[in-house]
Amino acid sequence: MKKITQDAGRKSLGKFAPDFAHFNDDVLFGENWNNPDIDHKTRCIITVVALMASGITDSSLKFHLENAKKAGVTKKEIAAIVTHVGFYAGWPKAWAVFNLAKEIWAEETAETAMAAHENSMIFPIGAPNDGFKQYFSGKSYLAPVSKTQVGIFNVTFEPSCRNNWHIHHATRGGGQILIALAGRGYYQEWGKEPVEMNPGDCINIPEGVKHWHGAAKDSWFSHLAIEVPGENGSNEWLEPVSAEEYDKLP
Repeated sequence: MKKITQDAGRKSLGKFAPDFAHFNDDVLFGENWNNPDIDHKTRCIITVVALMASGITDSSLKFHLENAKKAGVTKKEIAAIVTHVGFYAGWPKAWAVFNLAKEIWAEETAETAMAAHENSMIFPIGAPNDGFKQYFSGKSYLAPVSKTQVGIFNVTFEPSCRNNWHIHHATRGGGQILIALAGRGYYQEWGKEPVEMNPGDCINIPEGVKHWHGAAKDSWFSHLAIEVPGENGSNEWLEPVSAEEYDKLP
């Protein structure tokens, strides 16, 4: 196990209370936290429980929650720990700890949901869609499936992500076909009601039609975007879908 070191005491109280700084950095964290009789993850859990039971929910608890996450405590584990201790230490204390834990484990929640979504389909999510991010509200990802004969791309939207209104132009042929792969999303043509998209749904988008597509608020969403061959094809990107209109969707 990597040796734990701490200098917060000396940085904050080195001149004002040097003895306290010494006990904090050299004894509490220097000797006690490095005692091999308890593994590091267990020690992190015990510390969180002790602080919660004492009603301490300030920055020190936040530090130890972050420490617990780094030690390998998962979102499910911390939720179970705080729930269990809540019965003995008090329900309001559990609420206070959960408000901190939700922020600290938020990234893990997003990563877990993204991984689960990717595992639900046969195509990869791909790389961040940075080349077109200015035309999306939220994060999207792009995975090329075919770049020859017909362009086919797997486009993935995080929850609430959608692209701007846009039009596929061509002097002949052109347009786009969308095939929903995983999750739940929407497609809408200008002047028409939004259409919910679920795995297996297919949308044919004619050339010259103003439209947008993206994920539902509560779901990741992936679709294949198939470029219909045409002459002098181009995309015209327009205004974003307003939050007011999007928030009306179920």
